[in-house]
Amino acid sequence: MSAPATSVARAPEGASGVDVAHGGVRQKKDRVGSLVEGWLRGHAVLIYAFLYIPIVVVVVFSFNATDRRVTQWEGFSLKWYESVLNDTVVQGALANSLIVATSTAVIATIFGTMAALGLQRAPRWFRAPFEALTFISIIVPEIVIALATLVFFSSTFDILNSLLDLKLRLGFQTIIAAHALFNISLVMLLVRARLSGMDRTHVEASYDLYGTPWRTFWQITFPQLLPAIIAGSLLSFTFSFDDYVITTFVSGAGSTTLPLYVFSTIRKGVTPATNAVAAVMLLITLSILLIGQIAVWRNARRSGQHGAQASVAGMITEQSG
Repeated sequence: MSAPATSVARAPEGASGVDVAHGGVRQKKDRVGSLVEGWLRGHAVLIYAFLYIPIVVVVVFSFNATDRRVTQWEGFSLKWYESVLNDTVVQGALANSLIVATSTAVIATIFGTMAALGLQRAPRWFRAPFEALTFISIIVPEIVIALATLVFFSSTFDILNSLLDLKLRLGFQTIIAAHALFNISLVMLLVRARLSGMDRTHVEASYDLYGTPWRTFWQITFPQLLPAIIAGSLLSFTFSFDDYVITTFVSGAGSTTLPLYVFSTIRKGVTPATNAVAAVMLLITLSILLIGQIAVWRNARRSGQHGAQASVAGMITEQSG
């Protein structure tokens, strides 16, 4: 009877030894993990500082009251914003950028979404080459796209002008077409990714309840695709609004955009006026992104509440009635 008692008495000691050993290993791992985590956090802080401190400097010095060196702070002033906003050249460049970016976003969003929906139902042997071409159009360097579009437009316009006695030339239409060429692929990839992860049970339930394809698309498919569509349109707008390389190649007389204006002015040196123009561009871009984010958030919130209150059958029955 004593042996079992001895073994039972020793078991907690052994277990305690194991716990102490594991506790030491755990403490050592926690110490190493905390060091690695601290290093990664510090590295992330340095990366974000490297990315955003120059932007903050540009915005801050756009309020500089100096008339000489841009890096010499002489007080807070809004005179450079007043000068820029009253400049007719800047106003024209800003209007051109907004026209090009808005048109590009609309075209890229419509055609990119249609292409994604079309490829979703296509067989794999037909879909794979188009997906490869889509990735290639994004991977290809921007300057290659700019040069290719310039050669295409120039040769095409020469032929059409000589045959049909037209006067086609580089301008807004060529800038929008060149920007849309890249952004359509971007929208298509975003919508395709959303389609691949979308729940198809609601669509099938809609068909089972005799919902038409058009009604099913607008009530089931489109609300689920809306975040990707909005994201694609916003990215298309910002890429087109800020683009310089492609715009330089395919722009014509009277189609100078804001990035072209900025690059032409910095050849004479950076001034507070240039910083003010850059700050205005940053404000417009961030405002567009903020508006899009609010729209996506409201749509997601509305979809969640609506989905909790009504089923797919209820939605279709309500619209049918």
